[in-house]
Amino acid sequence: MNIKNPGSPVSSIENNIEFYNLEKIRFIIKDSCGLDIAYAYEELVFSEHGIFIFQFDVKNSDTIFCWFNQDCNETDRISLLRSIIKTATLNKMKIIYKGKFEMSQKENEHISLNFKET
Repeated sequence: MNIKNPGSPVSSIENNIEFYNLEKIRFIIKDSCGLDIAYAYEELVFSEHGIFIFQFDVKNSDTIFCWFNQDCNETDRISLLRSIIKTATLNKMKIIYKGKFEMSQKENEHISLNFKET
C-alpha cells in the first residue's frame, strides 16, 4: 500500500507497538452510520465502501482524524461527519476532520492513497 500525505506523514512510531481500540471504533462507525470496518492497516481504519478513513492520532489514543473519499458528495459528508462526531463524543473520543483522500489501484494490485488536508 502506498500512502501519500504531504504535510502529515502516515507512519508508525519506530520500534513501538501501538494497540488501538478497534472494537470501540467499530461501534462508533456502526452506531453513527450503519457501516462496518472494511480493513485496518497500521493506524488507518477503512470504512465499508471506502467512504471514509479514520486515522488514529499516535499522540493521543482518544483522538481520531477523519478523511472522506473525494467522491463523497458534500451533503452526505457533512451529515455523516456530524453523526460520527456525536457518537464519538458520547464514547469519550474526539473526531477531527482532516480533509479528503483519493484511492486508486495500480496494475500490480497495490492500493495507492493520496490525502489532501483542508
